[in-house]
Amino acid sequence: MSNYHRLKIQGGTYFFTVVTEQRQAILTQPNMRIALREAIEQVRLTRPFNIEAWVLLPDHLHAIWTLPEGDDDFSTRWKIIKQLVTRQCGAEFF
Repeated sequence: MSNYHRLKIQGGTYFFTVVTEQRQAILTQPNMRIALREAIEQVRLTRPFNIEAWVLLPDHLHAIWTLPEGDDDFSTRWKIIKQLVTRQCGAEFF
């Protein structure tokens, strides 16, 4: 595992790469796309962020987010998104 520190800036813009478990090619499958979209929408209701760009590939995604002023907590957002997607699609894909 890489040993790096991500700079956290309140209200900052961040680039992310998220890879599926064991690089499974599942992200572009319809049920997974729906679950991912719904999870993002749900998280944005309580922890808003702006999506500047998004690229969805079968085994990973790239995203650029801007967080609200005074907020640098991208990790909780990703944690909740991943949990929601796993709950919805876990039995089907994992």
